[in-house]
Amino acid sequence: MNEELGVDLDEIGRVIAEADVFIVRFGKIESRLLVDARSAPGDPPRIEVVPPVNSASERYRYLQQTRPGLPLPDQITVFTWPRPVGLMRDHGVWQRISSRLVSLGGPDLALDCDRVFNEVAARERAELAAAILGGEGFETIWERPRP
Repeated sequence: MNEELGVDLDEIGRVIAEADVFIVRFGKIESRLLVDARSAPGDPPRIEVVPPVNSASERYRYLQQTRPGLPLPDQITVFTWPRPVGLMRDHGVWQRISSRLVSLGGPDLALDCDRVFNEVAARERAELAAAILGGEGFETIWERPRP
């Protein structure tokens, strides 16, 4: 367990290396990261940002709809990343994800991984800005007096 991060990096590394499908929940945003390492001819592994669901069966239905040529995975592993997404990169977690997908599906997946990382980071920045500025779903604890 990494005390600084509040996560077990070894266990996260095992999930990344072994799970066919895994979801990352982030501490700061509602969106989830879906990594599907399965592939078929013409259907390489995938990484994408997805909305949260209410149940595992909803996530299985999503996989069935988006990847109809593949059998459903035996399980979907979920872990939470409670810290800023940039720390995933700093601690090598994102590199592990990218390396696995590239090894399974080729170098084009590196661009997908970079795009998705930037998307998650942008969503996190937007959520932080909303929290600071009192955006939708947030209230500021003070307001500037209006002139």
